[in-house]
Amino acid sequence: MKLRGLTGIDLRGKYVLLRDDFNVQIVDGKITEGFRIEKSMPTIDFLRAAGARVAIVSHLGRPKGARDMKYSLRPVAEYMHLPLIDDCLDKAFLSQMHDGDVVLLENVRFYAGEESNDPEFSKMLASGFDLFVNDAFAVSHRAHASTVGVTEYLSSYAGLLLQSEIENLTRIMEKPKHPVLSIVAGSKVSTKIGVLRALIKMSDTVIVGGALGTTFNYACGENVGNSLYEPDQKENALEIMKFASENNCRLLIPLDKGVGPDFAPDAPRTDKDMADILPDDVIIDGGPKTAARDIMEINRAATVIWNGTVGMAEWMPTWSFGSFAIARAIAENTRAGKLESIVGGGDTIACLDACGVMDDVTYASTGGGAFLEFIEGRELPAIKVLEE
Repeated sequence: MKLRGLTGIDLRGKYVLLRDDFNVQIVDGKITEGFRIEKSMPTIDFLRAAGARVAIVSHLGRPKGARDMKYSLRPVAEYMHLPLIDDCLDKAFLSQMHDGDVVLLENVRFYAGEESNDPEFSKMLASGFDLFVNDAFAVSHRAHASTVGVTEYLSSYAGLLLQSEIENLTRIMEKPKHPVLSIVAGSKVSTKIGVLRALIKMSDTVIVGGALGTTFNYACGENVGNSLYEPDQKENALEIMKFASENNCRLLIPLDKGVGPDFAPDAPRTDKDMADILPDDVIIDGGPKTAARDIMEINRAATVIWNGTVGMAEWMPTWSFGSFAIARAIAENTRAGKLESIVGGGDTIACLDACGVMDDVTYASTGGGAFLEFIEGRELPAIKVLEE
């Protein structure tokens, strides 16, 4: 897959509509983790240096097409030291811009026409600009006005981050070094059937963890207590295990769990084998036996693909044990040159950051849903429109 890039284009004096994904975590008006912003900076700096006049369009949260200031991008503008344009459809600011200027437009999801990909809204959003650049891989699985609709009205190109995402993920998917280990966690089997089947086809071993793993434990007749799992997905879980066996892929489920009396950050932790979990126990993290097994599998692998924490990693330190063990083992082996590692998903990236190993993986993807859909082999609409 080859995308139209910015190389060789005269950008000086051109008005550029740049789609970035700044859907970051904000607490009390302050950004607590700016990974996606930092990953977007190379394209912003490239456009600025080339003399383009750049307006960044992005979103925050799910304001449902209404101007809900709880989802304002003002904290992002302050974090980036950029002017905020209060209305993404107000183009009066364009006449005041100079070469190299960059502004941030207010949340595009304040308009219902964004998520419905309304043609008239797309046309209004595109008006006044000379070209469009998509650098938001994380929303490229969405056919929205700011990812797909504007390409009907503007010459459109992939930014440096988007190109890097596609190149790195394509390389891993097409020519991975074996043995390949995939670690998939999260809350639901129902949303990951497709990606599990895709990973089973390319992996030597797949580890399932988190609440997703708990559903597999349940399907195998093991105790899961009063925990988050999907009882209606028992047959799908068993079918996935059968599919793994048919494709000569080892599928490993949790051996033990960290449990508490209730689902809370301050709940006291007890580690239990699956057979010892009681009806009132609430599973919150993977257990030490599972972590030891996971580390052993990481040590054996040449390629690791990881999406999804295996517990409430943000509830440190009590409930981050299982996820931190995985993150540190991946980082250690990658640093030593023994492993190529690809990590994706917001919670998983936050786990790397909390562990201090963000820079110790081969590639950290900005995508969550887009990351999974790309691995699954689905066509991403905002990528399709940029193909040469």
